[in-house]
Amino acid sequence: MIRILKAMGLLIVVSLLLIQGMAQDQNNAALPQTANNPFQTIMLNLRNDLEALADRVYGGGQRPTGWTQNGDLNSPTIIADIWFDHELIGDAVFGAGIRPPEWISATTANIELLLRNIRHDLEFSADIFIGVNLRPDGWIGADSFYRCDRTTMNLLYLLNLFYNQTSTVSPNVNNYCESVGFEIEDRLAATILSGQAPEQVPGLVLAVRGDLERLADETLGLNNRPASWTFNKDVNSPSLASDNFADMERLADALLGAGKRPDGWVAALTQDPATSARNLRYDLELLADATLEAATRPRGWQSTNQVEACSPLVQTLVAIVTAQYQFAPDAGVLSAPNFCAAVEVAANNQAENPPVSDTTGVSAEEEKYLAEANYAFAYLDAAATQYMGIMPGKTKFRAWYRNFNGSTMMFVSGDNFALFIDRHWTSLTERAFNTLPTLEGKLPLTFCDANWCNGPAPTPTPTGSGPLVEILQDTTAVPIITPGANQQNGKTLVSWNHIRVTYVQQTSSPGKAQVALEICQETQQVTCEPVLSVFNLQTGLAVPPISQQGGLNVYELPYGYSTNLLLEGTTLFSNDIWLNDPSL
Repeated sequence: MIRILKAMGLLIVVSLLLIQGMAQDQNNAALPQTANNPFQTIMLNLRNDLEALADRVYGGGQRPTGWTQNGDLNSPTIIADIWFDHELIGDAVFGAGIRPPEWISATTANIELLLRNIRHDLEFSADIFIGVNLRPDGWIGADSFYRCDRTTMNLLYLLNLFYNQTSTVSPNVNNYCESVGFEIEDRLAATILSGQAPEQVPGLVLAVRGDLERLADETLGLNNRPASWTFNKDVNSPSLASDNFADMERLADALLGAGKRPDGWVAALTQDPATSARNLRYDLELLADATLEAATRPRGWQSTNQVEACSPLVQTLVAIVTAQYQFAPDAGVLSAPNFCAAVEVAANNQAENPPVSDTTGVSAEEEKYLAEANYAFAYLDAAATQYMGIMPGKTKFRAWYRNFNGSTMMFVSGDNFALFIDRHWTSLTERAFNTLPTLEGKLPLTFCDANWCNGPAPTPTPTGSGPLVEILQDTTAVPIITPGANQQNGKTLVSWNHIRVTYVQQTSSPGKAQVALEICQETQQVTCEPVLSVFNLQTGLAVPPISQQGGLNVYELPYGYSTNLLLEGTTLFSNDIWLNDPSL
């Protein structure tokens, strides 16, 4: 099915949401030479690959009327211009205003998700125009994650956001997106289905048996059954689910032919009874669709929930957005000729555009960052050296950033204060804390004008126990090397974007990757030298290489932005490094 986009109307929507009152800058044709943070790196790589694809689509150096060619990462319109230029490519590849169902486009005002969607569509455009996995010279590209469909990407986003679940599938594995889909259903989403009342599951399995018998009567004739039919209708039978499974396979063979099954057939029982019940119901609905007239069911059919006929991934997405965002399909979705396609689009839209609370004026996604203090020690700095007093119990705040590494310090703001406090002494959940952005690239302004403030003052002397000791023990160690210094032992200090990272294994252990490292003289990473040593400034110990690849040491390091590692080459050194987390 082809969907027609109102491209100009969509551009207006994006402009209003993201860039109010700003005009496009069509005169900035030069691509920037450096990116100052990982977010800008994503935009820079997108612009680079967009121009490379445009050279193939239009011919080297040729561009259509209206092409912005904006490569200024500090431009207020950079994201909208990248989106707009790629929509022009979409017009050239698919036809003016015509897009295939796989195309996502601008469906959200969340900038990170918007950039994710643009990268997905860019990779899809290249697949269609040049060939699957074929790319122009100079293409930078991105992880296999961006080749997945919108539902899979949003499931990984929501599972991490609300359930602290991340994928362990290597980006280098064949059929990555399919493997991630299996992992979501087998492991990541198990807790969501298992949360269903256990006492309801036997009734769901029995309902499958009842409808299976009705379908057999309707298609084979009353009381006619394939050989070896179990006829098990005992809700207390420990083999009811497995007997349902076996009889459904027998009926499918009889109706469709031996071994022939509808697309999407699961045919899987798991250790989780709720997941098994869901799989049985889905396969039964597929079999009914394949053997009866469209949208018809035998009299007395017990399943009245249309979502149960949708794919397991769509069912999981609907379950999450219903639980977290109170999602409810509207009348248009419920009456759509293809309900599952309509509810999938609606659920994805809800995932990317959380509802706004009528009482707080913030989205439901942001409400999880609102919490109360429990007599928390407050500081002007994340290292807990400028003490401002004790934040009274029930003091309301909004959390904005978390500190690096294992620290539980976070930056919060409230009525007449913006300070650092420890999560342990608040009502903020660990799950919400882990989804906060880190302080990487941020230097928030701190102050305290509340009536309980009595600083700044030196940190009180610890008494050997209590919250103060825990706070001090959890704070990030102060680096041995002063970040402002540019020389050490004749070596020149460079930043994280001078480090060339080659991923040997991105999921070697939870939260870590195995990487071969080079340190370069410029951010374009042209003139580079091997990283010879990595020293952990927090523990005071060297990080030993675990192997070698291509003459380079391979280290196992944590994902994200790290400031407690000293990386040294022959002439260069760095205090920080960024490793891309494949779950993001």
